[in-house]
Amino acid sequence: MTDAPLWTSDEILAATGGVLAGDAFAAHGVSIDTRTIEAGDLFVALPGARSDGHDFVAAAFARGASAALVSRHMADAAGPLVRVDDTHKALEALGQRARARANARILAVTGSVGKTSTKEALRLALGRGRLTHASAASYNNAIGVPLSLARMPADTVFGVFELGMNHAGELTGLSRQVRPHVALITNVEEAHRAHFDTVEDIADAKAEVFAGLEPGGIAVLNRDNPHFARLRAAAERAGAARIVAFGLDQTADAHAIRYVLHEDCSCVTARIQDARMLYKVGAPGRHWVVNSLAVLLTAHMLGADLGLAALALADMMPVEGRGQRHLVTVSPDVSFWVVDESYNANPASMRAALDTLGNFSIEPAEGRSGRATRLRGRRIAVLGDMRELGDAGPRLHAALAQAINDADVDLVLTVGELMRHLWDALPGHLRLAHVATAAEAADVIAAEVKASDIVMVKGSQSMGMIKVVNALRDLGRAPAEPASSKQMKG
Repeated sequence: MTDAPLWTSDEILAATGGVLAGDAFAAHGVSIDTRTIEAGDLFVALPGARSDGHDFVAAAFARGASAALVSRHMADAAGPLVRVDDTHKALEALGQRARARANARILAVTGSVGKTSTKEALRLALGRGRLTHASAASYNNAIGVPLSLARMPADTVFGVFELGMNHAGELTGLSRQVRPHVALITNVEEAHRAHFDTVEDIADAKAEVFAGLEPGGIAVLNRDNPHFARLRAAAERAGAARIVAFGLDQTADAHAIRYVLHEDCSCVTARIQDARMLYKVGAPGRHWVVNSLAVLLTAHMLGADLGLAALALADMMPVEGRGQRHLVTVSPDVSFWVVDESYNANPASMRAALDTLGNFSIEPAEGRSGRATRLRGRRIAVLGDMRELGDAGPRLHAALAQAINDADVDLVLTVGELMRHLWDALPGHLRLAHVATAAEAADVIAAEVKASDIVMVKGSQSMGMIKVVNALRDLGRAPAEPASSKQMKG
């Protein structure tokens, strides 16, 4: 908590048109969840499909909330209340007041893959010496965006906001709330395909991020993406004053001249417009090379120090559930790696994760695809269904067989009805098992994993693949010499 409040009660009343019941107060944060609320926060009681925030006002005050924003009478409240007609609209109004009062350079980032990781890298790159505010976690929807805006301090220098969608029309309103000076689209891929007839329709929906561009605004696009021309045309129609591009394509404004992929990082020589730069990215994988180009070009467009931004990328680590690595030690002689990609999945992110797996734990000898291979240990992929792909789902799951082959994966454990299509497409020597649920997968892989293996776990969030990650990590927390560790030796 800082000495200066984020909001005073007078500012909240002016922004929301609410009525104060109780004493004047100051809020040092804004929260909608009593599980994560901090002392001094304003608690916003939002109604929901499963629960109503008004039922948790007492809990919010018990955890130290400074006040609560409510839309109904609350008898015997333990602190000040701001009464409004609609708490969701009041939260949006608070976000709009925060956006208006901050003399900050604002970025909106969207895309089919990599939104959250790129947002976190931008938070790191822009935050070297300058006050940078960014969306928490994946707060990128109709609630998360105004909440993130409402949390932005008045003296913010750079604001980074992630915008997400799974239906056409959603990004337009979010972009108009954020009103970015720079809008970044990381890529367009076959994600949420169930809600769109074509990938071109997805591109058009992503292009809605330009709807709120400020006058003189800049669009940052992926030159390597096949929909680049379509997105550029959309940015032009929306009035973008400047359009710049990043990618491995040598015509891009920011492109890699050379890069080397290591197990735990990547080293890049790049040209960012007129500047030639050599830097390290702490997060591994070819996709992170491309992400880093997007980060540096966007930082440059926002007016940040490019040298400091490049230095900061060395400290970039994979976000939770998006590539974090865990060394699990079962005994002094038995350890293995778990790569946690369990947060979500679509075809592009699945291919990127498999590609990164293929560069993990390498030795000089060459494997069948020309990659370096291990002298011991196996690459094992535990893959759950990729949801919301509509009629394209069976085809897109089966197509992952090529990426698995290219990555020199040794064994594949598939989970879910859609992953059956991948299982059918795999050669027999790669098949570990096919199961229906993450719980079953956890049992299978816990019995199979051996010393020096690398196990990558990925699937759509609704598949609950984190259960597999947790089960593997729990093997390292068991008493000495458990049965599972005896099975793993060899």
